Amino acid sequence: MVFRTKPEIALALVDRARANGVRVRAWTCDELYGRTSAFLDGLDQRGQVFVAEVPTNFHGWMTKPRVLRKGPTRPRRGRPKTYPRLAAKASSCEVGNLLRYSPVFRRQAWRRYRVKDTTRGPEVWEVKWAAFGRKADDGLPSRRQCLMVIRNVVTGDVKYFVSNRVPGDPGISLRFLLRVAVSRWSVEDCFRQAKEELGLDHYEVRGWRCVHRHFYLTQLSQLFCARLRQTFAAQNARDDSLEPLSVEAVRRAVNAWLQATTTPTSKTERLQKELNEQRYYEKRRKQACLSHTKTRKKRLKELGIDPDRIRSCLPPSDG
Repeated sequence: MVFRTKPEIALALVDRARANGVRVRAWTCDELYGRTSAFLDGLDQRGQVFVAEVPTNFHGWMTKPRVLRKGPTRPRRGRPKTYPRLAAKASSCEVGNLLRYSPVFRRQAWRRYRVKDTTRGPEVWEVKWAAFGRKADDGLPSRRQCLMVIRNVVTGDVKYFVSNRVPGDPGISLRFLLRVAVSRWSVEDCFRQAKEELGLDHYEVRGWRCVHRHFYLTQLSQLFCARLRQTFAAQNARDDSLEPLSVEAVRRAVNAWLQATTTPTSKTERLQKELNEQRYYEKRRKQACLSHTKTRKKRLKELGIDPDRIRSCLPPSDG
């Protein structure tokens, strides 16, 4: 077994998926992979579109810096300089400072998009973008890419993304890049639910086979919960007082049912009690969601934003 970093493993998985016929329009990743220049270069060399989140101290240029291809012919003392290299006073800048001081960003107005709908109401983020050259491992600029900055209009949270495609390229728009960037959040939510409710991170084993079995069992459990939630979604939709089942609600109900089937008939009351509690909490969750949504919309209204009238990057099936 050879040690490999997570970005190296990710590139190997991308190659494996492509060899098996998997085709995607774009890849997205978090800061761990976005700050690794070799990973982004690997995707670019493979002709893959990516939208990678990067930290605020990620370096690059808004304008192409001057690159020296060769040095003076006369010999000098000391170690010879390597070429190509950046010219003097062509140092890169952090993306956080670019947003704050770059005239390109300062003159550009924020564009608002409705990025997703949550139990707390619609989320609206603002976006700016500019052509950008990221700093590679050799210190030289990459080819022309896109730096996208998004900001939550309510919390003020700011995130930075880099893509090897620029709005205006064939089949590429700002809305598409934004949709790819925020699509990772729903995947992270699935992992959070699996860890908190289904025990994805509860394992102590000594072999890979045991780890794989644990992951398979957890994924099957999550699929089972998703199917039950989908089955009862239509039923709860007919009752305005009920909120769609959560993963926690399905897990508790199934556990109560399994215990009731292996106990005397007199103890089946526990199952009925659990079902009654779930119905009570469904109503409570519905009330809480309505309250949070009302508060969120009120806050957006105070900011002069109508989430139903601004641009949306939600997929057509969700919009």
